Amino acid sequence: MPPVIKTENYSKVFGDLKAVDSVSLSVERGRLFGLLGPNGSGKTTMIKMLTGQMNPSSGTAEVLGIDPSADPVAVREAVGIIPEQETPPSFLTAVEYLAFVGKIRNLEDTEEQAEWWFEFLDFRDKKDVLCKDLSRGTRQKLMFAQAFLHTPEVALIDEPLINLDPVMQRTVKEFLAEYVRSGKTIFLSTHILEIAEDICTDFAILHKGKLLHTGRVDELTGADIHLDDFFMDLVKRGRTDV
Repeated sequence: MPPVIKTENYSKVFGDLKAVDSVSLSVERGRLFGLLGPNGSGKTTMIKMLTGQMNPSSGTAEVLGIDPSADPVAVREAVGIIPEQETPPSFLTAVEYLAFVGKIRNLEDTEEQAEWWFEFLDFRDKKDVLCKDLSRGTRQKLMFAQAFLHTPEVALIDEPLINLDPVMQRTVKEFLAEYVRSGKTIFLSTHILEIAEDICTDFAILHKGKLLHTGRVDELTGADIHLDDFFMDLVKRGRTDV
């Protein structure tokens, strides 16, 4: 079975800065893949390119068999996306925003699905509040709901838990783990290593745009190595191990 996400020598250059430097990755179906790295390592740029929001400077990629550069609309139709900055339209209420997303995606059961998410993420009392008046944590919940409203085969998520309280973080982590057990795929970026070690099946480490390592989390835990120790050692040395 072909990988659901694949990149070959994927690069993005901004002037003299190589934000992403010849990254080659392969993500299999049914995996929870964590793209790890310090702030500024290129994680957000990778997700923007993979979702067709930004074109690469060189290299190729496929997401569910779609080239995101050649057909950015098709890739965004197929996947779920949670961007780094949660930005639902300020002039809509939460329930209006999910109705809008459902209409754009031609969903037939949007109202029922939206009600489930309001209940599951515990913000039913905010459904009629304008998005501009929602707290950062509630906007994060809303963006999470829109990304999964159509039950995508692949979801690409940038720092999914950063604005959520500990109780909601656990709820979301359990959801993501169950989602991949159902055969779907999650590609998430984070600099919070405890999250990755807790829920990811596979991981890659980026540092200054370069790919330092790819592997499975259970290979580390089976060798009694903590992901944060492995990460810090690799980043400090800055060497490539792929």
